[in-house]
Amino acid sequence: MKQQRKTMTGRVVSDKMDKTVVVVVETLKRHRLYGKTIRNVKRYLAHDEKQTSHAGDLVCIEEARPLSKQKRWVVVEVVEQAK
Repeated sequence: MKQQRKTMTGRVVSDKMDKTVVVVVETLKRHRLYGKTIRNVKRYLAHDEKQTSHAGDLVCIEEARPLSKQKRWVVVEVVEQAK
C-alpha cells in the first residue's frame, strides 16, 4: 500500500532565492481546556522548479524527499495569483 503525501496550502512571502520560495502556513487549533482558538504560523522552504510562484501567491505544497538542508516541500500548483 502506497502512502499518501502530506499537502498544505499557504501564502508565499519570499521568492528571492533561486528555485526556492518561503511559504507561510497558518493553522487554527482550539485549546483543549479553555476552548480558545490559537493561531499557529509556520514557515516552510519549498522547491519551485519552474519559478511560477511569486510573493503574495496562494500555493499548494506537497511533502517530498530532502532536497537540501531545510527544503522538504515542493510547490504543486499556484491556487491564486497575487494582485
